Amino acid sequence: MTVEGFEVLIGRGAEDNDYLTFDVAKPHDVWLHVGGGTPGSHVIVRNPDRVEVPRSVVEIAAAAAAWYSKSRGAPKVEVHFCRASEVSKPRGAPAGLVELARYKSVKVKPAAPAGATD
Repeated sequence: MTVEGFEVLIGRGAEDNDYLTFDVAKPHDVWLHVGGGTPGSHVIVRNPDRVEVPRSVVEIAAAAAAWYSKSRGAPKVEVHFCRASEVSKPRGAPAGLVELARYKSVKVKPAAPAGATD
């Protein structure tokens, strides 16, 4: 999907999350995932121009991350976000498991992305 001119990509499953996070995302892209160790999709906001991604775009992407997580039914969900360069994979970790060097959080209401079919 596209939000205010930014391409937003959503992982579907652990292997897809790994591919999106470590093969597709570039260092200045914004990476998002629900906090608290809750299973869910990795979401990437592409940032090829290396600009400050508007808060409104981060919030819409965060709402999508919350929607595609086990927290979908919650009224508000904490979503962590950071630059993709801040995300790493622990040695021997299963697909989809990552560590964040640092991150910020936003609390959002889970919402299906425009045009979502599930």
